[in-house]
Amino acid sequence: MSTTWSRYYDAAGEQPRETLLFALERFAAEAGAKKGGLFAVDLGCGTGRDTVELLRRGWRVLAIDAEAVAIQRLLRRGDLGSGEAARLATQVARFEGAEWPGADLINSSYALPFCPPNQFVAVWDRIVASLPPGGRFSGQLLGDRDGWATQPDMSFQTRQDAEALVRGLEVEHFDEVEEDGKTAVGDLKHWHLFHVVARKQ
Repeated sequence: MSTTWSRYYDAAGEQPRETLLFALERFAAEAGAKKGGLFAVDLGCGTGRDTVELLRRGWRVLAIDAEAVAIQRLLRRGDLGSGEAARLATQVARFEGAEWPGADLINSSYALPFCPPNQFVAVWDRIVASLPPGGRFSGQLLGDRDGWATQPDMSFQTRQDAEALVRGLEVEHFDEVEEDGKTAVGDLKHWHLFHVVARKQ
């Protein structure tokens, strides 16, 4: 594992992302429509800030991350009880090599931009294909004016690109943000990103 990821895991917060919470509120409003529990895939789960929130709410979760240490940290979390752990499966894999079944929710908080550009469209198409009608995607895309946009191994979208990705889905939340700020580890950074929640019809 790179030193950068180790620093990030040490600095990352524990609160679930707002896009996940937005999607969960929508699912909760539809609770009467589906019985027997819901299933989520958390792509690029890191140490589990979103995974644990899903488990806390009774979901079954497949948590996927390319870094084995991230999965190890997730499984060692003190707020992961035996009941939650029984509903959790994990997989160490990169986006392009990961395997996941159909899911009510595909969540990928600040992770999809780390998918290589030549694999991004295929991974996105798999995400959409794995959602049933009523299923949702929640997560972030990085914009073309982001401070990391010169990184050749990461994926970035213009607003038009991002809008094209969710075309055909019911867009429930789409917020473009551009601002100067800091990374989780405190480095200065120009952020350009899209917060997205979209529902398959």
